[in-house]
Amino acid sequence: MSLAAAAIQTIPDSSGHFGPYGGRYVPETLMHPLMELEREYFRAQQDPEFQKELDYYLKEFCGRPTPLYFAERLTRELGGAKVYLKREDLLHTGAHKINNAIGQVLLARRMGKTRVIAETGAGQHGVATATVAAMFGLKCAIYMGAVDCDRQALNVYRMKMLGAEVIPVHAGQKTLKEAVSEAMRDWVTHVRHTHYILGTAYGAHPYPVMVRNFHRVIGLEARQQILSKEGRLPDLLIACVGGGSNAIGLFHPFLEDASVKMLGVEAGGEGIQPEKHAARFQGGSLGVLQGTRSYILQDEWGQIQLTHSVSAGLDYAAVGPEHAWLHDRKRVDYTYATDQQTLDAFIKLARLEGIIPALESAHAVAACIERAPKMPASSLIIVNLSGRGDKDVAEVAAKIHL
Repeated sequence: MSLAAAAIQTIPDSSGHFGPYGGRYVPETLMHPLMELEREYFRAQQDPEFQKELDYYLKEFCGRPTPLYFAERLTRELGGAKVYLKREDLLHTGAHKINNAIGQVLLARRMGKTRVIAETGAGQHGVATATVAAMFGLKCAIYMGAVDCDRQALNVYRMKMLGAEVIPVHAGQKTLKEAVSEAMRDWVTHVRHTHYILGTAYGAHPYPVMVRNFHRVIGLEARQQILSKEGRLPDLLIACVGGGSNAIGLFHPFLEDASVKMLGVEAGGEGIQPEKHAARFQGGSLGVLQGTRSYILQDEWGQIQLTHSVSAGLDYAAVGPEHAWLHDRKRVDYTYATDQQTLDAFIKLARLEGIIPALESAHAVAACIERAPKMPASSLIIVNLSGRGDKDVAEVAAKIHL
């Protein structure tokens, strides 16, 4: 085994650190539930019955495996590499988020919890959590920034129809960061009967590794599918990165394959100026936010900066600790797409392929549009289409002339 492969297999360490990143920075009242969750998760990993149940629901309820679709017209339009789309948008509830939600709700049941809570930005994780709570008869509360409630109104209605209580958060910027804070406050108060289904590869240990592992199914499937279709591994993987769950799910099974390059796409917003974007690797610095240590958009005094993105799901001041580690090791490259590039990609994919992507996923499509023409026609790209864009249609229509 190479040194790089050995390092990957020992990350995170037993205390949840990815090099200098990760860890567990929480109030004392949350240490016990986090340790309980860690013990139960690692027990479940070794339990064939848990794995069998998880596999059943992923296939029969969520709709796995998702297709790896050759985007023929997009490929022809771009005139370079051959582009495949990993169709996570075809999963039940319309995004990759259900992979993690189903895994965590099964853990909640094992721990005897009767209530689940979650934060949500774009609403897809909230919908996924409300869905699995309804399926298993658990009480459910979803915290969502008031701004996001307005721009993602469709998903608010979906959550309520599924029986969840949707709690608008009016503090601060009224977006995802504030929703996470309120969810953590709820959890502190109700730890005995409540499990927090955190929706991305962020937060205190064991969430980053646990969420990553529930999403590894994306990359494992993509690997098998591209080998079946093309007889070899892809040259480039592209995924959007907010907290980073869909990206790490695609990337992780390929990390030991040196020939496979990887590109994470952050939210460039209106440009890389303070408070105009959410690209943590463009001017972010090391800090602690909401349970973990990572790259954070903050000022010189450590105060969290305001962020902006046309996509609610990428509008967050910090990035998952494993992404920070992969960035520093130069195993994954990170770039950004602006709001305008994202909107252009949204329309291009819709009109060339008949697929309306989530605005989050459209960031990855925008990066593909920029990279594919510069690559030989023999090259292969896999773009993770992490969600569908029904939720974003009104937002896009208000911004562009159709």
